[in-house]
Amino acid sequence: MQHKVIDAKDVVIRFAGDSGDGMQLTGTLFANLSAIYGNGLSTFPDYPAEIRAPKGTVAGVSGFQVHIGSGKVNTPGDFCDMLVAMNPAALKANAKWLKRNATVLVNEDAFDDMGLDKAGFKGNPFEELHIEDRNIIIAPITKLTEESLKDSGLDIASIHKCKNMFTLGMACFIYNRPLDYVYTYLEGRFRKKHPEMIEPNRKVVNDGYNYASNIQAVADTYTIVPEAKEKGIYRNITGNQALAWGLMAASEKSGLPLFCGSYPITPATAILEELAIHKNLGVKTMQTEDEIAGICSAIGASFAGSLAVTTTSGPGLSLKSEALGLAVMTELPLVVVDVQRAGPCTGMPTKTEQTDLNEALYGRNGESPVVVMAAHSPANCFDAAFNAAKIALEHMTPVLLLSEGFLGNGSEPWKIPSMSDYPVIRPRIAKADGTKFQPFRRDEKTLARDWAPAGTPGLEHRVGGLEKTHSGVLSTDPDNHALMVAERAEKVARVAEAIPDLVIDGPESGDVLLVGWGGTMGHILTAAEELRSRGINVSRVHFDYINPLPKNTREVLSGFKKIIVCELNSGQFEAYLRSCFPEFEYIGCDKVQGQVFLVRDIIGAVAPELLKEQED
Repeated sequence: MQHKVIDAKDVVIRFAGDSGDGMQLTGTLFANLSAIYGNGLSTFPDYPAEIRAPKGTVAGVSGFQVHIGSGKVNTPGDFCDMLVAMNPAALKANAKWLKRNATVLVNEDAFDDMGLDKAGFKGNPFEELHIEDRNIIIAPITKLTEESLKDSGLDIASIHKCKNMFTLGMACFIYNRPLDYVYTYLEGRFRKKHPEMIEPNRKVVNDGYNYASNIQAVADTYTIVPEAKEKGIYRNITGNQALAWGLMAASEKSGLPLFCGSYPITPATAILEELAIHKNLGVKTMQTEDEIAGICSAIGASFAGSLAVTTTSGPGLSLKSEALGLAVMTELPLVVVDVQRAGPCTGMPTKTEQTDLNEALYGRNGESPVVVMAAHSPANCFDAAFNAAKIALEHMTPVLLLSEGFLGNGSEPWKIPSMSDYPVIRPRIAKADGTKFQPFRRDEKTLARDWAPAGTPGLEHRVGGLEKTHSGVLSTDPDNHALMVAERAEKVARVAEAIPDLVIDGPESGDVLLVGWGGTMGHILTAAEELRSRGINVSRVHFDYINPLPKNTREVLSGFKKIIVCELNSGQFEAYLRSCFPEFEYIGCDKVQGQVFLVRDIIGAVAPELLKEQED
């Protein structure tokens, strides 16, 4: 049948179902083939926090949102143009994210009495959710998958696992996505261990595509023609992958072997897994028995002369705090990566937040300053990791790099860089000169000490958790302790000379400055653009470096009457800025729901009348 083809600038698709329905894979494949097609994109995987929640319940719903556009896409999107709901619980959990003209694709076979009851519906689910006016496509996806694969020789359980591929085929038809990438993926995934699964999956994707092309419910299809991009090789990359690769790049540029000692923890585990793949690049990884062993093994590797890394999330960072103090006292280079999640304690392990900032700044005993940085997008995780390693090695200090679950699991297109564009990293390796080595003698400019890897002839010395003099002698002298505390703090403060100044997006002075850090960047940027299009003049600035702050921070803040600080916590960065620069007026735009900002959240903080206009 004939379908109307609509040119769209961007669309948002949300795939949702039980954890076993394969919606994460479906969303990932849809995102990857869109990246290959040339679209800009941003993704938001949304996993259930419960382990094996009861099948068919709202608690067990797993979602994956993909925002694809002609050009650059900065957020996963507030609301979706199409929701794929594989069961009633998925529909109930995600109906609130539908646009008024959205398409809803549901698996009819899951909407039986049992499925409706588990999701808490009493009658017609579309009427109960007040979405009956949307474009609803009711398809017997399970039965169609069974029909597609009835001659495949697969058992019924294996056939049912393929229904996500049928759904993917339908989505590819509706949004004019080429199937070639899906076929290539299936070849790569199953060729070695399960070659018998290649053809069934290929067939069911194709049948889903053809089914969508032949039903009247699909009246419109959409094309999102990619704009011309800067020449180069691009790939879709998650933040955790990018961060691992940034560390490997720093290893190459510093000439030092990379060691990662970590304990698996959601949502940081993928960094350790990615690094473990690359033994051919000289990467050494150790999955330790706990978080304390992870950081202690990394400190030992640093003492031995490696670029040392440990990765974790908030609960693990708490456990690492004493050993992180040891790295401060010994003044050894160390990169600690914290992929933040909702807390406190175990909290909601799969949900994103920015609630570890205070822990990063202050979560150690004694005067224990460390450099604190934050990545602002999945692709930026590469540069953030590289720069964190560079600072650690050249300034002889631990660096705490904050990422977030949204960044680590989310993805976007990334132009693969040339290593010739990245600076050489120059570790402060000491050289024996015949004199007695003084381990805490400092460079006049940076106050960094020299680094003598253990076992270097002529550079024998002691380091440890007890206070010492410049020559490495144990000391409880009050004046020496005061001197060393001040020098360690000043060493971190002087890192400000090595980081870039803040750059203002918009006028350098005015009524409102939007401030963000970490993964809020895309949402704040989009909100600022929307506000400007409505005639409201706002400026924006983003902090990638938190301790120390960029040198021109006071100058930037001084140009604005109101400073709105947007963050996914209860106002931690706002309080930090207030403590550093109390003379300015700050307003918090906070969110602590385990979810990313909606662009409308930020617009509402600046101009609530615009939201009222939209609702009217």
